[in-house]
Amino acid sequence: MKRYNIAVVVGSIRKDSLNRKLAGALAKLAPPEFSFGTVRIDDLPLYNQDDDGNPAAAVTRLRGEIAAADGLLFLTPEYNRSIPGVLKNAIDHASRPWGKSVWGGKPAGVLGVSVGAIGTALAQQHLRNVLAYLDVPVLGQPEVFLQAKEGLFDADGGIGPDSRAFLQGWVDRYVAWVKKLAA
Repeated sequence: MKRYNIAVVVGSIRKDSLNRKLAGALAKLAPPEFSFGTVRIDDLPLYNQDDDGNPAAAVTRLRGEIAAADGLLFLTPEYNRSIPGVLKNAIDHASRPWGKSVWGGKPAGVLGVSVGAIGTALAQQHLRNVLAYLDVPVLGQPEVFLQAKEGLFDADGGIGPDSRAFLQGWVDRYVAWVKKLAA
């Protein structure tokens, strides 16, 4: 059976990040041939084109993890109606130097959770625009804009019963998307 390595990019570096928690809960809904590894982005220097020829070790590690992945999973909070700077910084590092992006062609899913009523809708739209430019095919439907409410997560860190069917459906579509495009 083919194994699928998914690079998980969480746009929040907060210790108690809801999006990091969501990433772990979604991984529990995936079939056993899918493995999810969170890509570290909190140790990356600010992107500077002057460093393209001699990248920091953290940048080399990031690029290697993305290059080795069969698919991508982005979970982003919404900061001031867009994606967090730390996420954009990671995207920029792995897309440079020009012509050497490691993002292109990798199937991706984009979703997020927030305490706000519109979830992370605007941040996701901005992220989708950036990923489109980088030639990352993103699962279009269903879209997931989650508001963090009591019961979203169960006591074991999984998805609570009220949201499980919806998110299982999303994971099933994502798994099919990755299998189709990662072939």
